[in-house]
Amino acid sequence: MNMKKLLAGILLLGGVVLVMSFRPAGPDTDADMHVYKTATCGCCAKWVDHMRAAGFTVSVENVMDINAVKRRTGVPLDLGSCHTAVVGDYVIEGHVPARVVRAFLDEAPAALGIAVPGMPIGSPGMEGPNPRPYDVLAFDRDGNRGVFERVEP
Repeated sequence: MNMKKLLAGILLLGGVVLVMSFRPAGPDTDADMHVYKTATCGCCAKWVDHMRAAGFTVSVENVMDINAVKRRTGVPLDLGSCHTAVVGDYVIEGHVPARVVRAFLDEAPAALGIAVPGMPIGSPGMEGPNPRPYDVLAFDRDGNRGVFERVEP
């Protein structure tokens, strides 16, 4: 092998390693998730099980006033569901599938969080007959929102 090519390859590899070392760390795919829910909500418990099965480390806090949690975390009233989760600086509201949470965390957009408003049949924790498509909405603190992903169960 040509010594110049070998040296160039080593320098290129070293440069890539150097650049990668200065990049901010991406989100931890096994990120700690803290879920706020009411003690009696069975579908919330099923969603927590879904997230754990997908590799998330989940802690759960049963609260008396879930709406106070939503106000504190910035979840718009019309995007509310039965539980609210926090992962790092992001809010996950409602029955968002684990794969969509991972995609959102990997993308790390300039948003406050994502939400599945209400409790659509077919979403994780809300399994049942006749599942329907639903949207996962991204939202920010300024009231902006849009579809992050359409889910076809």
